[in-house]
This record gives sequence, C-alpha cells and structure tokens, in this order.
Amino acid sequence: MEKLDLSPEEKVLVIIRDELYGGSWDEMTEDLKARLEQRPYVLKLTGRIESDIERIVRLRLIEEENDIDLADYVEGG
Repeated sequence: MEKLDLSPEEKVLVIIRDELYGGSWDEMTEDLKARLEQRPYVLKLTGRIESDIERIVRLRLIEEENDIDLADYVEGG
C-alpha cells in the first residue's frame, strides 16, 4: 500500500475513534450528528463537526478500499 498522507485532523479522528468509540466510525458519526442537532452527545470537539464528518467518510473509504485499520498507521492509535 502507498504511504498514507493523513492530515493532523484525520489522525486525531482515528485516535478518538479507537479510544472513545471502540473503533466504530458509526458510533462516532452518530455522536457528532447528535451534537449538531443539539441532542445529548458524548464527545466535545471544537466547532468543526461538519468537516470532521466529511473526514470520517474519507477515512472509512481508505480503510475499506485497502482492508486496513488506520490506527495501525497513526502514532498513539
């Protein structure tokens, strides 16, 4: 597989996914959407939720296309 060029924001999302959501993009995305809709939520991120949801879509696609877990490629993950 070619070298992954993840942004710092994407790396943080991979780490948060593993540490707070047990590796589940679905749970993380639902939590972010709940925050946008002012429903109860778990994670407190800065005001970049919509862009984080877009990043999650990209990260999931990378994992699916390459049959990998990005946590294996991120320090701290």
